[in-house]
Amino acid sequence: MELNISGLDELDYQILDILIKDSRTPYLEIARQCHVSGGTIHVRMNKMQEMGLIKGTKLIIDTNKLGYDVCCFIGIFLDKASSYPNVLEELRAIKEIVELHYTTGAYSVFIKVICKSITHLQDLLMNKLQVIPGVQSTDTFITLSQPIDRNISL
Repeated sequence: MELNISGLDELDYQILDILIKDSRTPYLEIARQCHVSGGTIHVRMNKMQEMGLIKGTKLIIDTNKLGYDVCCFIGIFLDKASSYPNVLEELRAIKEIVELHYTTGAYSVFIKVICKSITHLQDLLMNKLQVIPGVQSTDTFITLSQPIDRNISL
């Protein structure tokens, strides 16, 4: 395994590998698997958090079970690059947006949106997104299925 991040060693990568597979693994179980003490794991975790490598943990919710049946990606064309800061501020307020990327290529901004229905999506597009000053137009891609959803492997 190639070590790219300054200050990380093989033990750090073992810890990350275990947590990528299951972020709820207790420190003592990680220590057992890595053949070190629980205190060592605690110290290593603190080091990686201070480095900004580990930003926290994330709860993954099955949104379909909450009634959010439509997942889509929307490419947003801005009228000019200088509109981005103001558009970003407006987009942050839209709760249906779960990811946002400032991109190169055809779109200035690419977002992932979760809605309850196509009607909900239509309302979002017409009454929340396309009315933002600086948004020139949008292009929507509805997700039919998501057969792969994983973290990067080390």
